[in-house]
Amino acid sequence: MSVTEDPVARGTVLACGSGSSLVRNERDVREVPGRPGRGDVDPLLEATSGGPLIVVGTDADLAAVVVRIMRKDRLGDTPVAYVPTEPDSPVARLWGLPADPSAALALAREGAAAPRVLVRTDGAGSGVLLGEARFGPVTGEAYCDDTLAFRGTVPSVVVRPGPAGVRGTVKRGRFRRSVGVAGRAFQLGCEPVELVIDGVAHPRPVRRCTWYRHTEDLLAITDS
Repeated sequence: MSVTEDPVARGTVLACGSGSSLVRNERDVREVPGRPGRGDVDPLLEATSGGPLIVVGTDADLAAVVVRIMRKDRLGDTPVAYVPTEPDSPVARLWGLPADPSAALALAREGAAAPRVLVRTDGAGSGVLLGEARFGPVTGEAYCDDTLAFRGTVPSVVVRPGPAGVRGTVKRGRFRRSVGVAGRAFQLGCEPVELVIDGVAHPRPVRRCTWYRHTEDLLAITDS
């Protein structure tokens, strides 16, 4: 049976940063720094054959792990589960994860993996977008595929993964009316703006950024 059909009974837990406090009594726990890098994740991938990685940490920690899975060309055989350590995680909302960490861990251990859209980031950030990117006020223009998302100055923009690739929500005007767009890619060109991706502020203001659907999906253990 394929990995998307088999229920996941176990998995290797990556306790990122302070996440170790939530899983100190669990088996197969590997403690790694917050936002783990190549030296932290790649050896685990080399030792893992088809088993899930359960990331306990923040959205940024999860994104860092997924970047390594992608760059090692292991998206097709490495399911990922997530136990968020922050109460208001955009990834947890998108994935339908339980608010209680013990329930989220149970889902990670026992749930089934299925393909989920993976969004790449070009121009800023860690290389992927799993939860949301926020910026604004911003002056410039943006397109979602061939649709103009905005031109001029708008108070705020949020970009999230969507069924086709990405979804953008633009607040416009003095009453901040929300306008939504969806497609495979969202392209931004603007005056320098502060950008926050999966909870991490980019170290410098950006002028251009593109979010687009990757050619391969992520295998994720979710409840949505």
